[in-house]
Amino acid sequence: MRIAFLLTDQMLAASCLLPVEMWQAAAGTASGRQRERHSVEVVLLSADGRPVSTQAGVPLAPTMALAEAGPFEVVYLPALWRNPRPVLARSRALVPWLQAQHAAGAMIAAVGTGCCFLAEAGLLDGKAATTHWHYFERFARDYPAVNLKRQFFITQAGRLYCAGSVNALADVTVHLIEQFFGRVVAGHVERNFSHEIRRPYDRYRYLEGDELQHADEVILEVQWRMQRDLASPLRMPALAAEFGLSPRTLDRRFRDATGRPPLAWLQDLRIRSAKELLEATNLSVKEIAFRVGYQDQGHFARLFTRGMTIGPGEYRRTVRAKVFSLREPSAATMPPPREEHSE
Repeated sequence: MRIAFLLTDQMLAASCLLPVEMWQAAAGTASGRQRERHSVEVVLLSADGRPVSTQAGVPLAPTMALAEAGPFEVVYLPALWRNPRPVLARSRALVPWLQAQHAAGAMIAAVGTGCCFLAEAGLLDGKAATTHWHYFERFARDYPAVNLKRQFFITQAGRLYCAGSVNALADVTVHLIEQFFGRVVAGHVERNFSHEIRRPYDRYRYLEGDELQHADEVILEVQWRMQRDLASPLRMPALAAEFGLSPRTLDRRFRDATGRPPLAWLQDLRIRSAKELLEATNLSVKEIAFRVGYQDQGHFARLFTRGMTIGPGEYRRTVRAKVFSLREPSAATMPPPREEHSE
C-alpha cells in the first residue's frame, strides 16, 4: 500500500514522523505474524519537490513532487505552527491534488491547522471537522460551511479524518492500521507506541452517520436503554416487548439502523465498557464482568479475548503504566483540551 505524507514549511515534524514509524511498525508486525511480507511505501511529498523547514529546525526532504505522485490509499496532512494562512496561500496547487486523491478513494487524515487544507479544497463543506483548539474561532469564520465540532478531538466524515492534536492523530493512525492490517496488529502497535492509558478512538471521535445518529427513534431508545442498564440482565424478547415490538421486528429494525443484530451490538458495548474500566480503575476482573452485565467471569473473559485477542488481565497490564486509585470513569465526560503548542 502507498501512503503519502505532505511536507510544507512551518510544519511540525512529529505530525509526519510519528505516523510514519507507526505504519512501518504495523507492516513489520503483520509480516511477522502472518508469515508473508507486508510492505508500506511511504512517500514524502512537497508542492515543488524541494526540502522544507520544520518547527523543530530539522529539514525534511521529499521523495517526489506532487506532479510525480500517483494515487494513494492514505494521505496525511501535517500540523502547521502558528498562523497557517501564509502556508495555505503558497499551497494552492494542493487543492486540485487533494480533490483528485479523495475522488480516487484515498483516506485523508489531517491534524491541527493542517485540517485547513481539506477545508480549502472544499472537501469538508457540509461535513463535520475539528482543528487545534487555539484556532477554533478563525476556522469557524474562514469556513462557515464546515460543521466544526469543538468538543471532539477527532472527527470522521466518510474517508476524511480530522485530529485536533498530534496525540489524537496517533489514535487515528491506530484506527487506520486496524482497517488495513486488522485488530491484532493495530493493538500491538498501540501498546508499543502508547503504553499509557488512552481513551478509545470510538469514545471521543465524532463519526458522521454512526450507530447513534440514525433516524429510527425507537431503536435509538433501545440503544439508550442498553447503555443505561448495562449491568442488568437484558433478554431480547423482553426488550422487544418493552418497546412494543416482536423479537423478529426488533432484530430487523436494529439491523437496518445499525448494520448489526442487537445482541452483537450489546456485546460490543459491554466489551468497550469493560476496556474503559480495566484502563481506569482498580476493580477486579470479576467485578468488572458484573458491572458490564456478565455474571460468569469465565464467559466474560472468553468474549473479551475473542474480541481483543488478549485476556482482560493481560490487557490491563499492557495499557497501564502505574497504579490508579479507584474511580468511576464516565464515557460522557470529555477530557479538557490538551495544551499542545501545535496549531
